[in-house]
Amino acid sequence: MAEVRLDCMYEACPIPLIKAHKALEKMKKGDILILETDHSCSIVNVVEWAKKQDLNVDYIEINQGEWEIYIEKTK
Repeated sequence: MAEVRLDCMYEACPIPLIKAHKALEKMKKGDILILETDHSCSIVNVVEWAKKQDLNVDYIEINQGEWEIYIEKTK
């Protein structure tokens, strides 16, 4: 299992979603994508998209206004 960090700080939607999709295409089953963002819209868009793709997803606020979204590639 590998972890891949994706820096999407200061990038507005849909850029974080597009970057997450492209990164996950290159990853293997069981790998974890950690998307770093400071835009709350990314939480909504990326998490909703990941759930629709049947991916395991969660997020935490690491600093005020900064989040990490964890996406596990399940297929």
